[in-house]
Amino acid sequence: MWSRSDFSFGTSETNHFLRPLKYNSDSSFDGFLRMVAAAEIQPTIPPVVELNVGGEFYTTTADTLRKFPGSKLAEMFSSSAKVFKDAKGRFFIDRSGTYFGPILDYLRSGELPTQHIPEVYREAQFYEIKPLVKLLEDMPQIFGAQVARKQFLLRVPGYSENLELMVRLARAEAVVSRCSSVLVCAVRTEEDAAHCAESLRILEADKRLVIQFGPWKTAPEIRDLLDSVKMDIEAQGYQVTYDYCSKKTFQPKPGASEFFYTFLFTWW
Repeated sequence: MWSRSDFSFGTSETNHFLRPLKYNSDSSFDGFLRMVAAAEIQPTIPPVVELNVGGEFYTTTADTLRKFPGSKLAEMFSSSAKVFKDAKGRFFIDRSGTYFGPILDYLRSGELPTQHIPEVYREAQFYEIKPLVKLLEDMPQIFGAQVARKQFLLRVPGYSENLELMVRLARAEAVVSRCSSVLVCAVRTEEDAAHCAESLRILEADKRLVIQFGPWKTAPEIRDLLDSVKMDIEAQGYQVTYDYCSKKTFQPKPGASEFFYTFLFTWW
C-alpha cells in the first residue's frame, strides 16, 4: 500500500522522524486485528496484592497466593491467567470471603483453623489446596462426617441416585398434600435381601414404587444408612423423618418387616 517515497519530506537526515507502520499489501483488516491481539501484554501480578473476595477485602503477597503450585489460587495469580478487578483496582474473586481469612493464614504460616472447620474445609476444596484439605480431613470434625461416612456411602450401590429419586418422588406427591411419603427397603446383606424378595415382588405387581438400598459389604448397620439418608436429604433443605413402615402403608411378608421404612416429607 505505502512506500517510503510517500513520506519523503526534506533530506534523508530528517526522514527518520517519520516512519510509517509497516503494512503488507496482502494484509486485511482481520489480519490487522490479529496482529494487535498478538501484541497485547498480559497483566502483571504485583508483589503485593489487594483482594476483593466476595466483598471481603484482604491484602497479601503474590508469593503467598502461589505457595502451592497446582492450586486454584496459584493458577489464578499466574502471569498468564485472566484476572478480574473491581472498581478500586483490587483483584476480584467471585466467592464468599467469610472463610477466606483462615485459608490465607494457612498459606502465610501453616496455621490451621480452630473454628468453622467444615466451612474452611469446603473452601480449601474449592481452591484445591491439597495439603490443607488433607490436614483438615484428619481433624475429628471432618474425619467422621466427611471421610468415614463418605467412604461408607461410596460402598452402598446407587446411593446418590436413590437419594435423588426419593426427593423426586416426594415432590411429585406433594402437589396436593401437606406431607408425602416414600417407601424404602434397606438390606445390609444378601440374606436380608432374600427375606425381602417376596415383598418386593408384591410391590412390583401392584406397581408401587419402593427405593431399595443395599446390600453393602461394610460394617455400618441399616440404621446408620437410614440416618445418613435423612442427614443428606435435610442438607438439601427438606424436613424429613423416617420410621418402620406401618401396616396402613404396606404389610411386608413375615420376616421382612424390619427392612421396610417410610420416609415422611413435611412441606408446610
